[in-house]
Amino acid sequence: MVKSVARTVGIGVQDFEKLIQDNLFYIAKTSFIKEWWESGDDVTLIARPRRFGKTLNMNMINRFFSVDYAGKGDVFEGLSIWEDEKYRELQGTHPVINLSFANVKEMSFEATKEKIYQILIGLYAQNAFLLESDLLYDTEKEFFERINAGMSEVDATMALHNLSDYLYRYYGQKVIILLDEYDTPMQEAYVNGFWDELVAFTRSMFNSTFKTNPWLARGIMIGITRVSKESIFSDLNNLKVVTTTSDEYATAFGFTEEEVFGALDECGLETEKQRVKEWYDGFTFGTHTDIYNPWSILNFLDTGNVKAYWANTSPNRLVGKLIREGNGAIKKQFEELLRGNHLWVPVDI
Repeated sequence: MVKSVARTVGIGVQDFEKLIQDNLFYIAKTSFIKEWWESGDDVTLIARPRRFGKTLNMNMINRFFSVDYAGKGDVFEGLSIWEDEKYRELQGTHPVINLSFANVKEMSFEATKEKIYQILIGLYAQNAFLLESDLLYDTEKEFFERINAGMSEVDATMALHNLSDYLYRYYGQKVIILLDEYDTPMQEAYVNGFWDELVAFTRSMFNSTFKTNPWLARGIMIGITRVSKESIFSDLNNLKVVTTTSDEYATAFGFTEEEVFGALDECGLETEKQRVKEWYDGFTFGTHTDIYNPWSILNFLDTGNVKAYWANTSPNRLVGKLIREGNGAIKKQFEELLRGNHLWVPVDI
């Protein structure tokens, strides 16, 4: 029997279609599509640590549902979601508004707004074909044209709401809105001292986008932290919050031990299972134990070298601020950690 050739491991690839078409190493997570859709939740907020495949899963959701890919479901052939006829019929049936705040890392409120404005301008440019249709009233065309660098805060906070309306009328289907790294600007605001200003702006935007939006089919927000519901989510009583203590989507982000050991077999590293477990088996989501960080596993599969790949994958300004401004008890706890001791503390996420 001839052993199949291991797939090439692509580091940092976040494009679902590229992974499939180039036959790069990929652990399929299409069951997430079905679990999410059948949950029936209007808006879902999912918090997961860095490097757990959040952006890739959002890209997969967009690739599956977007009308831009209608009739192009061939990339899902052979994956579990394609075995269900109901979902084959759902593929490519909804307009999708797909945006990310990953690069909104500015030092001031004005600069943060400007970066968000650029994202909104890009979305409207992508959908400029709507201006050529007969669906928009003159006032709506005027609003469309006002989505530019000089737009008002009011127009900016209504931009996604109104675009949902326009897309619904054009396609006859409610929209799906995907927001990746929703919390990145909030972290910067907290560290750099413009939290209250950004909270007011973001609360208004999220309310019009995810709450008072009759053209919304479903929405997903993903980030690494759970920003308090009392701040930007105070009006969203339709929000389903999924954190690392939830059982929902527990295996959709990260690799299970079965998946990791299967990957080691494929790459001819089956003798490394115990060592990989000792180094990288460190996460529990809900009641699901033995969840591995994909970034660490992919890098190990690529190099065969055991090291702390996950360390220093992001800036730590938020942690630094909390340590600097924390009370004496917190600093003593960190001193204990630096001495190699451990702490038992409750964590509210």
